[in-house]
Amino acid sequence: MDLTDNDDPLDLDRQVCFPLYAASNLLNRLYRPILSELGLTYPQYLVMLVLWKHTPQTVGSLGELLFLDSGTLTPLLKRMETGGLITRTRDTADERRVLIHLTQKGRDLRSPALRVPEALAERLDIDIEEVVRLRDQVSRLVASLHTSSQATGSTSTERKPC
Repeated sequence: MDLTDNDDPLDLDRQVCFPLYAASNLLNRLYRPILSELGLTYPQYLVMLVLWKHTPQTVGSLGELLFLDSGTLTPLLKRMETGGLITRTRDTADERRVLIHLTQKGRDLRSPALRVPEALAERLDIDIEEVVRLRDQVSRLVASLHTSSQATGSTSTERKPC
């Protein structure tokens, strides 16, 4: 069977996963120099965004909010603790839970981080309204994918081909 590009379900241009994957990689490249000025990696920045809004967090709640498993999150948090941004302590009410608190250094980083969204926007050739629409669409996709993964019992955050 000879399929044209428009009919081939395996054509790269027909996949929803590829543009999302490519956009994620390219976006991370744009963030890298901006975040390096703060001494943060992109995953560390995401953790800090959560903690700047509400601290303390448990490792489990961070994992749920960021869609990261503990195998990914634990080494990340250890590096952040070594860097003096956070502390990890056992919850006195439930010693199975680890609480993540910002240190003063972590709290102080918030002020210079306020420039990150603007610095990123300067590097994008897309108007802000379009960025907001895109963010909202992708957020709906994430919610749908999360619901689907829960319904099928697939809770792994491991990247799989689509």
